[in-house]
Amino acid sequence: MYALFKPELLELAREVHQQHALFESDGISAEALADMQLERLKKILGYVKAHSPFYRDTLSALSDGGIEALDWNAFRKLPFTTKNDLREAGHNMAAAPLMKAWVYYETTGTTGSSTPCPRNEHDSIFNNTPLILRYGDLFRAHGENHIVGVMGPTELHSTGDTFEDVCRSLGHTVVKMWPRSPVVGLHRAVTLIGELKITALVCTPAVAISLARHLLKKGENPSALGIKLIFTLGELTTPALLRNIGDVWGSAVYNCMYASQESSILAVSDADGTLATVPLNIVYELVNPLTGLVVGPENARMTGELVITHLYQGQKPLIRYRTGDMVRAQVMDKGHWQIIPIGRVRDTLIINGRNHCAYDIEAALFEHLKGCLDYHIQVETVAGVDQLRVTLELEQNTAAHNDLDFVAGSMEARLGAPAHISVGSTDAVTGTAAMVSWKAARLHDMRNGSDNQERETALKIATGRA
Repeated sequence: MYALFKPELLELAREVHQQHALFESDGISAEALADMQLERLKKILGYVKAHSPFYRDTLSALSDGGIEALDWNAFRKLPFTTKNDLREAGHNMAAAPLMKAWVYYETTGTTGSSTPCPRNEHDSIFNNTPLILRYGDLFRAHGENHIVGVMGPTELHSTGDTFEDVCRSLGHTVVKMWPRSPVVGLHRAVTLIGELKITALVCTPAVAISLARHLLKKGENPSALGIKLIFTLGELTTPALLRNIGDVWGSAVYNCMYASQESSILAVSDADGTLATVPLNIVYELVNPLTGLVVGPENARMTGELVITHLYQGQKPLIRYRTGDMVRAQVMDKGHWQIIPIGRVRDTLIINGRNHCAYDIEAALFEHLKGCLDYHIQVETVAGVDQLRVTLELEQNTAAHNDLDFVAGSMEARLGAPAHISVGSTDAVTGTAAMVSWKAARLHDMRNGSDNQERETALKIATGRA
């Protein structure tokens, strides 16, 4: 409706939609894409230099002539923007005053001071368009009309506004409900799912698990509610974890996006459930997290820390922003990447002298598990050898179908550490991953000298003391 009062935005939305639709139909070659990215990059550098106090200072050595002559080699010599820069610069990072934004968010501040994340209409148009195009296919694969329960990490997260816009554009009904809110709760959430005949959920894996656990404790089967598909977001998620969630709910499950409050949409699930980047909006780089050097060659499979640069004139574009996330990437023919987020740089764990990312630890556990609702891992050293103690929460009717000795042996073979698995109850800390980190929520490192500060933060959130 607001487009009636802002015709210039309506025209922009049409143009952006046409470009993204053309890209999704393979109508833009990799060469043409690179040219478009470079042209947009020059415009965004001029934009932030002119309007962002932070980038006016950081990019002071880059002249107008330097921007006009910029090539990819010169771009890769520009300074990085870090999470610490975001915290220290605060509102000075933005390229427009707050009165130009339509909404204001912040990061949760659980792993450092909160950082402002205001968004204007350009942010929403550029980010929501690829979601609308790709999610249309996913929804249609499970029916024409859906009632969608949207449950983001918190009430103050952008998830609610984003999916309201996307689902409304696709003709679906949205029910915003936050199970962790004191005015909603798990019981009211599952009651609404049944009463309103909700057919799709948007939530973190932890919320999907919490809802299923609540139903099972009441003697009810989650699959009886008729949820056809679940879009998960906000946490590290392996395909095997998705499979277990899908088995419990009797529904298709998609890791629907890779995004963050500060950097917006970085990758979107395609029709086969693979996370694919959005190169019309973002320039992607991978760097060695220790040296900052760009990882290549681009035609190979790559692993590194993800660095992103926004290509649209949003409220707070970021230039060469080091996300702190490790990803595996494969460059595809038309210029986009298929990516697998494998955990934060800080979540890398050394076990018996070998480095393991969060994704591979979870994958090693879930490869041969069925009906797993939740898990938690302790790492301890016994007689000089690192060992893993895993607590699993299993759906009752699947417990007999799991060979836990075999699962433990498989974990030991893949991770190089003895694994001991028991069945029991996990505590509330496992539900905090989207607000803190996978490591804080899923792993307790009990070895001497280990840093468990983030785990303490997660415990405070879980017990309501934060």
